[in-house]
Amino acid sequence: MYEKYERLLEQTGETTYQVCKATDIPESTISMWKDRCVKQGKDAKLSIDNLAKLAKHFNVPLEFFTEN
Repeated sequence: MYEKYERLLEQTGETTYQVCKATDIPESTISMWKDRCVKQGKDAKLSIDNLAKLAKHFNVPLEFFTEN
């Protein structure tokens, strides 16, 4: 799931800081998500509320994050 987020960042040229400011998701939440997914290799998920905020921000359906 985090990899999809990273792809969207690349496509839009945004930083996590910019996305967090626009969505009101704390940077610490994204950092913990990244840490669990990338460094610990776990299938960590964000809350559905935060995923909905990201989906809205990037103008993608919520299913973009939830489907394989």
